[in-house]
Amino acid sequence: MTGPESEGPKLRRAVCPGSFDPITNGHLDIIARASKLYDVVHVAVMINQSKQGLFTVDERIELIREVTADFGNVEVESFHGLLVDFCKQRDIPAIVKGLRAVSDFDYELQMAQMNNGLSGVETLFVPTNPTYSFLSSSLVKEVAAWGGDVSHLVPPAVLGRLTERLAERRTQQ
Repeated sequence: MTGPESEGPKLRRAVCPGSFDPITNGHLDIIARASKLYDVVHVAVMINQSKQGLFTVDERIELIREVTADFGNVEVESFHGLLVDFCKQRDIPAIVKGLRAVSDFDYELQMAQMNNGLSGVETLFVPTNPTYSFLSSSLVKEVAAWGGDVSHLVPPAVLGRLTERLAERRTQQ
């Protein structure tokens, strides 16, 4: 049998985009929640060549794969360019974004409307767990660089790599 009847049910797919430098427990919470709602969740690591990250894109992908392995339905890859093009190429109809505060909403709403206008891709906003409402990768890096305890803000695998990378940077200075 060929044709649509033989393909089985269409998988529900979504993407969680970001730079994830590094992935935090806040990111992980949104990805975990999305993985319960969708058959496949693509974590799209943005390549921004004008920005020097603490971790390379490949290192970020490796860390995300490690900390999401137990979910069983998360695929991790990088992208550059428009997120809607990434979605179109993979037949992903939905973007899942976490919102920490009202200030996030203004910017994210504009992006959602632009993405929908460009391609019809829908954006779903998930309120961040209040435990992580203040959390960002930038803040984690800054606190860790000054010797602050971020062990409750990132997965253990990330904490180890973050500690190593910051120690390497200190010895290079």
